[in-house]
Amino acid sequence: MRRTVQFQAPQGEPEGRESAGRPEPLRTEFAFDLPRGYVDESGTVHRSGVMRLATARDELVPLRDDRVRENSAYLSVVLISRVVTRIGTVEDIHPGIIEDLFASDLAFLQDFYRRINAEGHTRAAVSCPSCKEEFAVDLAGGRLGES
Repeated sequence: MRRTVQFQAPQGEPEGRESAGRPEPLRTEFAFDLPRGYVDESGTVHRSGVMRLATARDELVPLRDDRVRENSAYLSVVLISRVVTRIGTVEDIHPGIIEDLFASDLAFLQDFYRRINAEGHTRAAVSCPSCKEEFAVDLAGGRLGES
C-alpha cells in the first residue's frame, strides 16, 4: 500500500516558504532528472522521474532480501527500487530497472535519496570552477540552462 501526499504551494507564494505562520504541508514526492537516463528495451531514453520519501519499512525489508544478504552492495539497488515511483513512462520500478541504469544515474539517485530523507531538501552547495563564486542548485530542478 502506497500513501502519498501531494505538495502544492498556495498560488502566489513561492514553493518551500512558510506563509504568515502557517507551516508548509508535508512534501512526500520529489521530481528529478537523471544525468544520462534509463534506456528501455526499445531504445527510448527516460530521464525525468519521481522519488518518494522512504518509510522505515522501505529500509528494513531489503535487509531480508537474499540478494542483499549475499552482497551488501545490492542494498542500495533494492532500496532505490522501492522509493522511485516513476522514471519517464516506466511506472513498474523494480531492482532490474535500477540495475540497468548507468552508474552515474545510480550515484545520482543514491545522493538524491540521502538528501530528501536525511537532509529534507534537494539543494546542493556548489562553486563555479572559473570564478569560485558559491551558490546553491536544486538537484530536482530542470536540465542545464533552464531556470
